Amino acid sequence: MNHGFFIVLEGPEGSGKSSLWPALGEKLRGAGHAPVMVRDPGGTPAADALRHELLHADRPWTPEQELLYYVTARADLVGQIIRPALLAGKIVLSDRYDLSTMAYQASGRGLPLPMVSWVNSAATGGLAPDLTLILDLPTEVGLARQLAAGKVRDRLDRESTEFHRRAAARYREERGPGVVHLDATLPPDALAEAAWAAILAARPALAPAGVR
Repeated sequence: MNHGFFIVLEGPEGSGKSSLWPALGEKLRGAGHAPVMVRDPGGTPAADALRHELLHADRPWTPEQELLYYVTARADLVGQIIRPALLAGKIVLSDRYDLSTMAYQASGRGLPLPMVSWVNSAATGGLAPDLTLILDLPTEVGLARQLAAGKVRDRLDRESTEFHRRAAARYREERGPGVVHLDATLPPDALAEAAWAAILAARPALAPAGVR
């Protein structure tokens, strides 16, 4: 597949993805690129509607329903936005992707791994990120950050500490081509620099002209 460059940010609650995502977008734009910025779930009318339902604090979804909502939203995002952008040679920067489902629905909820892997693959059509930046952070630190920031807690935020520990452990275990772990205890500026360095190491041609 002749495509652009697909970057995904992953990590547990409070790890700083929401701040790092726009910061990396700015770095890419400063280097002369026009990244397509997406978040998963979300990014299309259908996926945004599913995101609202998934995170609504009063929705009593079963783990299986939750899984199917997530992958349906992802399938729409991949089909309408991510794959066409990559085929056009663009950079796509996503806040979460399929590893989130492995962390939260497989490890967190305890759904069978073969089932989660299969529906993930069906939703993405096998489309994998070129680079996955995982922000590692102790669960208690992440939850404390959310509390200090006064974040309105959605349905997943309200899950038990043990649930979040299982998800964070799954992130720490992830290995493979294109996977880079970052220390999310770093100050935001230092974390952004570490993430940017990882992007340039993976794709040196993205460096600003004159720096390559």
